[in-house]
Amino acid sequence: MADILKNVDQRTKLAGHNRLELLLFRLLGRERYGINVFKVHEVIQVPEMSKLPGSHPAVRGVIQVREKTLSVIDLSMAVGLEPLGEQGRFVIVTEYNRQVIGFLVRAVEQIANLSWEDISPPPNAGVRGCYVTAVARINQALVEIIDVEQVLQDVVGLEKEVTEAVAETLPRERQAAHRILVADDSTVARNQVKRVLDKLGVETVLVTDGRQALDQLKAWASEGRRVAQYLDMVISDIEMPVMDGYTLTREIREDPALAELHVILHSSLSGMFNDEMIKSVGADDFLAKYDPDELAQLVVERIRTLEQGSAGGTSGDD
Repeated sequence: MADILKNVDQRTKLAGHNRLELLLFRLLGRERYGINVFKVHEVIQVPEMSKLPGSHPAVRGVIQVREKTLSVIDLSMAVGLEPLGEQGRFVIVTEYNRQVIGFLVRAVEQIANLSWEDISPPPNAGVRGCYVTAVARINQALVEIIDVEQVLQDVVGLEKEVTEAVAETLPRERQAAHRILVADDSTVARNQVKRVLDKLGVETVLVTDGRQALDQLKAWASEGRRVAQYLDMVISDIEMPVMDGYTLTREIREDPALAELHVILHSSLSGMFNDEMIKSVGADDFLAKYDPDELAQLVVERIRTLEQGSAGGTSGDD
């Protein structure tokens, strides 16, 4: 199993080229599933687990990995299938939204190198539809990419709200309306960001991938809007079907009508490569998921800068 992941640290070179690598695994049955390799720390055989009293039924227990205690979620049960039971043989140790957590699976197979252009949004039908963020066809077989943020939302809870102290730092009487474009393929993540912006009284435009975001920006430009004034900023997830956040940022910077837009990349991915990639693609900032106060503070600082720069005028077209 170590051979599968021994070069994970070198795989960051894929970032910024609209590519990703999926770790493929199986739960019950013949279907294959995938998660982004960047979010995987390691794969281990199931160690001895201790049951956590009062935990969600899908939490099989806690384990010790490299002097850290982490919860193990039966991923099959978490997405609405039967529990793995004794068929759960491996734990995929991952990091999402600043949490290290293990996912119990039946088998781990391989790493697949794909282009985000080959990843499609999931069909609406299906009992597990809400737990699938995208699908890909690999070797003529369909692979479902798990929406881990949705799983964590349902199993361990990710509900956090902006504190009043941060929300009240933004004056309600402003010189102009403020709006932000948010691109994220996860329903949970989009709603989290929208709740923060609603709390701040900021209008939100939501899209589900980088291509939709770019198309919307170009549509505003074709209408004669000065997009960098009409829109306060773009907040984009990094990993999305069709076009990832790095590629979206590059496209924005290369379009004279959009180049001045303020872009924040927002992701559950972790690692030093994020800082490097931000500089290379021209994003203005990076924010790891998910701390609502940190997100709110970035938005407040941006609005204050715009308000001060307008010197009594307006920050954009309506």
